[in-house]
Amino acid sequence: MKLKWLFPFGILVAIGILGLFNNPISEASKTESLPSVPGDVAWMITASGLVLLMTPGLSFFYGGMVRMKNVISTMLQSFISLGVISILWVFIGFSLAFGDSIGGFIGNPFTYFMFKNVGLNTDPILSPTIPLALFALFQLKFAIITPALITGSFAERIRFSGYLLFICLFAIVIYSPLAHWTWHPDGFLRKMGVLDFAGGTVVHMSAGLAALAGAMVLGQRRDHSKKIMHKPANIPFVILGTGMLWFGWFGFNGGSALAANETAVQAFLTTNTASAAAMLTWIFIDSIKGLKVSALGACIGSVVGLVAITPAAGFVTVGQSIFIGIAASALSNYMVHLKAKTQVDDTLDVFPCHGIGGMFGMVVTGIFAANVGLVYGDTTTFLNHLLALLIVTVFAFTGSYLLFKITDMIIPIRVTENQEIIGLDISQHGESTYYPEEFKLTEISSK
Repeated sequence: MKLKWLFPFGILVAIGILGLFNNPISEASKTESLPSVPGDVAWMITASGLVLLMTPGLSFFYGGMVRMKNVISTMLQSFISLGVISILWVFIGFSLAFGDSIGGFIGNPFTYFMFKNVGLNTDPILSPTIPLALFALFQLKFAIITPALITGSFAERIRFSGYLLFICLFAIVIYSPLAHWTWHPDGFLRKMGVLDFAGGTVVHMSAGLAALAGAMVLGQRRDHSKKIMHKPANIPFVILGTGMLWFGWFGFNGGSALAANETAVQAFLTTNTASAAAMLTWIFIDSIKGLKVSALGACIGSVVGLVAITPAAGFVTVGQSIFIGIAASALSNYMVHLKAKTQVDDTLDVFPCHGIGGMFGMVVTGIFAANVGLVYGDTTTFLNHLLALLIVTVFAFTGSYLLFKITDMIIPIRVTENQEIIGLDISQHGESTYYPEEFKLTEISSK
């Protein structure tokens, strides 16, 4: 019996028992609200489903890039976020992100604790045309995929139990405050005029910076330090994952309009166009370098374009989105090349792609945002974005670095050398996709 698992199981049971004494819909129904708009409700249910699909898509995207002995573990690290963050979001995450503001820095944890007051009525501030419960569900999908994005940086060497603890801490300490700062009407970045249409700052910058911190704390993989070539396990998985991400991203960005309106259409259009431009840019740059046109390069480039357009999707024109996709892809391609010359082992280049892509997207939003961007003669938004870039970078990187260290003190976060050699599929989960005969190695402890 593994007694260490009794504690998290006990917490889950306690939350379940607590839920028996909570009736969020009856509480919310006591407040007056405007009627929902059926078209908006239909679109936001669809968008929420699309964003949920992105997390399984990410698991295929990352799973195909790692070596064969780590495919299951890498995919599960993304997939398990669906369970962990869903419960945590209901318990306290949504309240910390969107509860009554405390000084513009964090939501009151008791406003929506256990989804109290989160019912089927609209909210005049957060969700004027859709039920607050639907708004909370839509936001949940963002909270789910953000820690999943981080996993690519420490793939092939993290202990699963330590990872579970880290994503809980990250969701509470990093993600929820950032969401409050940026998306709550009383958040201090929102009041500064910082624009983040769908999560370039909240999702991609935070994940990318946490990924960099994680790679630094966990150190290099054994094979990476020995300069052994990394061979992706399954490129078709990467292509499948990219397709799921691209498809789901229409809900990610288009749904952030929170209505079935022209802004949603604009976000849909700019999202697709930026990704297309970025994909082509990546393969052209690789070709200019003398490399073959690769499926892996096309997939990475398209995702970089999706990342970069995210904060600007509803604020820029289709022509500007082409420029954003081209420039972001070129920048991230260069950063991947630069990172390869360092000692940082960011396994799947999460920081060069998501971190740098999110930062670039935030800057160009301040430049091109309709009527308030730098190209329209207004310097305020652009300067505020630069200041926010500095604040978020320091907070997300430093906070994540400390959380990795704290996690490591509670649960050793890196697997042993033997477990790394065997692969995380066997050593952490006792499963294998490609080599069933390796089950004979499961007697090696996964402690």
